[in-house]
Amino acid sequence: MRRRLRSGAHLLAIDACVAAVVTAGYVALADEGASDGLPRFSGPWWLGWLVAVCVGVPLAVRRLWPLPALAVVVGASATATLLDITRDPYISAALAVYAVALIEPTRRASAALALTMVVSAAAVITGEAVLTPSGPWTEAAGTAALVWLIIGAAWVAGRVVRERRSRAARRDRRLAEEALTEERLRIARELHDIVSHSLSVIVVKAAVANHVAEARPQETRDAVQTIEQTGREALTEMRRALGVLRGDTAGRRTREPGSAETAPPPGLDDLPALIQRAERAGVRTELRTRLAISLPAGTALAVYRIVQEALTNVVKHAGHGTHCQVTITVDSRGDAHIEVADDGAGNAAASDRAELRGGHGLVGMRERVMVYGGTLAAGPRPGGGFAVSARLPPEPAHGMTQSRKERTA
Repeated sequence: MRRRLRSGAHLLAIDACVAAVVTAGYVALADEGASDGLPRFSGPWWLGWLVAVCVGVPLAVRRLWPLPALAVVVGASATATLLDITRDPYISAALAVYAVALIEPTRRASAALALTMVVSAAAVITGEAVLTPSGPWTEAAGTAALVWLIIGAAWVAGRVVRERRSRAARRDRRLAEEALTEERLRIARELHDIVSHSLSVIVVKAAVANHVAEARPQETRDAVQTIEQTGREALTEMRRALGVLRGDTAGRRTREPGSAETAPPPGLDDLPALIQRAERAGVRTELRTRLAISLPAGTALAVYRIVQEALTNVVKHAGHGTHCQVTITVDSRGDAHIEVADDGAGNAAASDRAELRGGHGLVGMRERVMVYGGTLAAGPRPGGGFAVSARLPPEPAHGMTQSRKERTA
């Protein structure tokens, strides 16, 4: 009941006004004398007022207690008909039936409709054709049919509105589930890009250190130093990503300016550091950039992640001694062209890249490109090696979702 009060206070206020109008109308009818030749109420005034209150006042709470309100209204309306207070088409009962059809389950609402129709028809026919006849049976039957028509129309209207609200609620739940799925995929992409790249460098250098530990201690120390530095950088980037993800719920907490949680997501300016990490893993990497205009922060983040994943694949599958060239071109329209190509000259054991077509890294790159409506191509080069080529428009494609992190970067 509290939920209904919070969500429909204005509707309850309208119902209260309707209840007051209906009650006042029935009080006036109970006090009105016979002037048109039809039977009129001749009982005590308090009885007429009691019936008027029972017909009108329950309408004020029909959305809170629909079935009790309907029972009181139908009983009072039937009493008003039998006492000749009025022979109206049961408007109050129709309003109560509408609330029952809108709120109650189908089986309960249908039973309430059937009972209402039986009681109303019996009261109309008994009052107009048996107790105080004012015309032939056919006239009473016509009045009962009119009552059924109005009550039935109110019930149908309530069910239609209920179904529309149900469809809207299902649509909202579906959209919420889709948004949740998209957010999970985005988080998975971010964590994969961060963890996969850093761990690939760490694994490569750990293998080198293990291989030359006894023969070349200095090279072992260099590899361990690279592992330490890469691990620290990965932790920093992980804290930065988690800080952005916690921004909605923990954003009220005071954070020091310049901390990992408040640092902006990586972009084109962070590519040199990314190149250095690849070089520490033994991949000779060259970076070329030609920027006609600057990129939006969200697009720059996507470019950074694509290059990061491509270099991760080079480290994992091409290995030490590979030469790799990274080319970033932004034309005057803002389209970003990305190409990461290696010569495949390394000595890595895992040189077969057929698995890349089903790997999470390439899937993540494709998802990022799809958000922007761009293109992605990845495969072996004719002269040896492997190449990843992508094109990103400056803004996400129409109708595609973009994460809060990418929008506000």
